[in-house]
Amino acid sequence: MASDKRKQIKIFDITLRDGSQSKVATRIKLEDLLKVARKLAESGIYGAETWGGATFDVCVRYLREDPWERARALKGAMPKVKNMMLIRGQNLVAYSNFADDVVEKFVEAAARNGIDVFRIFDALDDTRNHETVIRAVKAVGKTSEGAVCYTISPVHTIEKFVSKARELEDKGVDQIAIKDMAGLIDPWTTFKLVSSLKKAVGVPIHLHTHDNCGMGMMSALKAAEAGCDMIDTVLSPFSGGTGHPCTESLVFSLERFGYETNCNLKRLTEAAEAAKVVRALYSEFEAPYSGVDARMLVTQIPGGVMSNLTSQLKQQNALDRLEEILKEIPRVREDLGYIPLVTPTSQIVVSQATFNVMLGRYKIIANHTANLLKGMYGETPAPVNKELQKKVLKGEQPVTVRPAELIPPMWGELRNKFPELSDEEILIHAIFPHEAPGYFEARK
Repeated sequence: MASDKRKQIKIFDITLRDGSQSKVATRIKLEDLLKVARKLAESGIYGAETWGGATFDVCVRYLREDPWERARALKGAMPKVKNMMLIRGQNLVAYSNFADDVVEKFVEAAARNGIDVFRIFDALDDTRNHETVIRAVKAVGKTSEGAVCYTISPVHTIEKFVSKARELEDKGVDQIAIKDMAGLIDPWTTFKLVSSLKKAVGVPIHLHTHDNCGMGMMSALKAAEAGCDMIDTVLSPFSGGTGHPCTESLVFSLERFGYETNCNLKRLTEAAEAAKVVRALYSEFEAPYSGVDARMLVTQIPGGVMSNLTSQLKQQNALDRLEEILKEIPRVREDLGYIPLVTPTSQIVVSQATFNVMLGRYKIIANHTANLLKGMYGETPAPVNKELQKKVLKGEQPVTVRPAELIPPMWGELRNKFPELSDEEILIHAIFPHEAPGYFEARK
């Protein structure tokens, strides 16, 4: 690594969003997040993930906090840090596609409220579902980061990931993220994939991995060695297991190897102390098991999916069927075109596998499964099971266009329906129509 001496590596600390989501179900209130954010602002980190993913949903549904105020306040606490959000492509921060005009209004509002970097992903890795967000981010002069979802299957190869990255670069993204949502990327693959991407595309590369299988830190170091430009980390109290590589440890290690992170280890340690105090306040939301679970190297089922499935089966007195469901999940995933297991596709696969075990294989096909087979989410990484597809299509043709092209514009109708509300308030109604009335009532 001698030739890489003093190479700059940008650190994105993601404690405030994915760290919180992975360890305490996103339940940390804004006032407590700000205690950590103010310390992080002084630490020299380049960026922080502060918003998106499940934060919007949890603010509206559980915390009864204004999600837009969260974005504004965290940017206000860290004005010199790039504030990043995770956006689910055409799904925004929900679970189904929205009309293009709603997507555009959402991106405008997010940028106005303090988001600098938009990490855009699609659960099927159908890059057509990135297009409207990329255009909207360009229009507001912010940074678009196209994510390639890392997963393991017979059809997912280094070449396939590189091809997806090239598509995203052609569509105009400013940087590419390797989004390893289940902590499955090993050090060897990380080195090979980052090296291949550095040759194939001209934009910066950003690694996002979890530590579910205990490989996060090794993979982060190999990414650096291969020329990765940015790496996601979390403060030590949120690191490891279902969390991510540790910010302080990685900064220390990278600098020993001769890389420049611009981070101040003493300041990071102070931020970590604040994070430790905050995490302790939310122990009731701790995942039942958030350490390393190397079984995932065999099952490839993310830890969050496992804990949700276990708790649901307990409620139904059906925990004895868990092993059967775990064997059924890969079969369903194959039938559905080897889709990555990430929101919302992980929920679709697990729900269908559970139905198959409890009621008989495909005796009931859930609505989301049927829509996926019909092509309403987009193109799957591999062809779906033709017999199943025929069963749900009932003689109709599958959707082959970009799915959002079938959704008529919605913004004019929403604006007429809520003339007295701000764009931000209308977007809450648009994205969570069932939860919004209760949310606004509680906010009063």
